[in-house]
Amino acid sequence: ITNSKILVIGAGGLGCEILKNLVLSQFTQIECIDMDIIDLSNLNRQFLFRDKDIGNSKSKVATTYINTKFKTNITGHFNKIQDMSDSFYLKFDFIICGLDNIQAREWINLKLIQLSHLKIIPWIDGGTEGFQGSVKLIIPSVNACFKCYSKLLPPKTTYPLCTLATTPRLPEHCIEYALQLQWPKLNPNKQFNADDSEMLEELYQMSLKRSDEFGIKGVTKSLTLGVVKNIIPSIASTNAIISSICVNEAFKFITCVSPTMNGENLYYNGSIGLNLFVDKYDKLENCEHC
Repeated sequence: ITNSKILVIGAGGLGCEILKNLVLSQFTQIECIDMDIIDLSNLNRQFLFRDKDIGNSKSKVATTYINTKFKTNITGHFNKIQDMSDSFYLKFDFIICGLDNIQAREWINLKLIQLSHLKIIPWIDGGTEGFQGSVKLIIPSVNACFKCYSKLLPPKTTYPLCTLATTPRLPEHCIEYALQLQWPKLNPNKQFNADDSEMLEELYQMSLKRSDEFGIKGVTKSLTLGVVKNIIPSIASTNAIISSICVNEAFKFITCVSPTMNGENLYYNGSIGLNLFVDKYDKLENCEHC
């Protein structure tokens, strides 16, 4: 365990739990990467952060906090995963992802497949949606990759354009109107980027103005981000359960102490009690990635 180099991608609700569990499981060579900064809305479930940390890098603050409490030497990177070199990823023996979007998952999935001729780096994809969660153990070029599962993912919620333009009834309608209709018109040469704080603020103000025109209440900056990123509210207990499964699988894989979920996916549903089940999927013959 002490010789294994682990990369944690994401230092949000799931990432904070993963980092804590890794350290408590005696892993010592850990690095974390995240491009997000801490917001007030994070503090109710991302327990490594405090009020004084608002506006600072999630990965930097999380790793500093753990280093202080556990006398470890974890490194935090305030970067996009796309900005890191191949040599950065090749130094790790295992990767655990606690990401909140499909695009980032597909990027790291393809990157590790491209690097598999040099080194096979197993990775775990942990994900949560409200009271539900999943864990996938993926061995690049060996078993089904993340892209193989993409057709199983639920489609993004969409709204009829006629409703958005003429009869908005929900705060989400106002946000989608600003995103789909107003933003391209006012910024024809600038594609909207939800990770750009200035763009997000501009879209929020546009959505707020639209909601005022129709007397619709409930448009907030956090809801705006949730709509454009299709984010489902995160629940701390779900994060805790899924992260513990992620780290447990990493522990089993690295130590060979017990069989792992090789090619299998674990699903958790906590909305009606405690429901866990495992499915096995094969690689798609026509997968774009593997």
